[in-house]
Amino acid sequence: MTRALEGVRVLDMTHVQSGPSATQLLAWLGADVVKLEAPSGDITRGQLRDLPGVDSLYFTMLNCNKRSITLNIKSERGKEILTELIRRSDVLVENFGPGAVDRTGFTWERIQEINPRIVYASIKGFGEGPYTAFKAYEVVAQAMGGSMSTTGFEDGPPLATGAQIGDSGTGIHAVAGILAALLQRESTGRGQRVNVAMQHAVLNLCRVKLRDQQRLEHGPLAEYPNEDFGDEVPRSGNASGGGQPGWAVKCAPGGPNDYVYVIVQPAGWRPLCALIGRPELADDPEWATPEARLPRLNKMFQLIEEWSSALPKWDVLEQLNAHSIPCGPVLSTKEIVEDESLAANGMIVRVEHPERGAFTTVGSPLKLSDSPVDVVTSPLLGQHNEEVYVGELGLGGEELRLLKTDGVI
Repeated sequence: MTRALEGVRVLDMTHVQSGPSATQLLAWLGADVVKLEAPSGDITRGQLRDLPGVDSLYFTMLNCNKRSITLNIKSERGKEILTELIRRSDVLVENFGPGAVDRTGFTWERIQEINPRIVYASIKGFGEGPYTAFKAYEVVAQAMGGSMSTTGFEDGPPLATGAQIGDSGTGIHAVAGILAALLQRESTGRGQRVNVAMQHAVLNLCRVKLRDQQRLEHGPLAEYPNEDFGDEVPRSGNASGGGQPGWAVKCAPGGPNDYVYVIVQPAGWRPLCALIGRPELADDPEWATPEARLPRLNKMFQLIEEWSSALPKWDVLEQLNAHSIPCGPVLSTKEIVEDESLAANGMIVRVEHPERGAFTTVGSPLKLSDSPVDVVTSPLLGQHNEEVYVGELGLGGEELRLLKTDGVI
């Protein structure tokens, strides 16, 4: 069975997380992703190591299903080889600092001359403007994209989210742009630039908070549990802020992740009242309707928590689901790794690595019926030099040895 992007060659000039997360998705979709690294390798190969002398989990979990070649693109021979690699590729992806690739002589205009059909995708921290030269990191993007100011509790500081919405979130946005450009190339015959900024991707993921910023101009946000509102969307803890109020309620025995997130819909109010031992609230005019409950959200979830705190979260989950009340347990990272359903769905997978042995990683969230994904290990540094340079570019074995001796690869 062929895969969706079979026949598409991606030249992966990315490092760390935002770029590699994008190219790994392309590899899972079937593209031939050739990761071009400096002879010293992607910096994350050695970062946050749990085992000495082997590629870190940081690297292996972001670079599965790729091939690795090394090349010093600052050398003259390296530039010649890069030119040939660009000529043979459908997509080039990079996430260097602003202007870094241009300074090597490979501007977009030059890349177009080499290969007019190539899709050239760049991931940067920010768009054009006063922030362009800022160094971008995950939480910097969260801070400047609207996430941190709206995450946390009202009386506490702004908080980062554990989800990597700045890095991997931007990578997913980049994949969407790359696929659209490849599709458009079918009709135009031309490649194009794809530019994605981390700040912009985070902002896109925070659009509901921009919705509420505009709603705030017309009065307090009733769906929020906050008592006071200024002229900015406040932090509102675990409140959904949407049409259906929700909150994380404590469960027994009271550990850091002994919580269930509960959403109270109109249809679920009566059975919920029965479960928590307060059936009279179902018909009480002060509680019976969503509009009546809005000013009492804090008290409502307090009543639910008085019931849930005496039960393990899995019991709470079972009882709520029996009445079709939307809910979900807060799963710890350990619980997620051990979750049998996630393993059965190919989302938690074990992968054999030639040096570190087996490691656990996240599988592909994209499930295509005609394009199955088999997650294979990340490549060793330069593992495919001979395969690409000799087998595909036609360099001689002796030249390959000289390139290595001269520090070109």
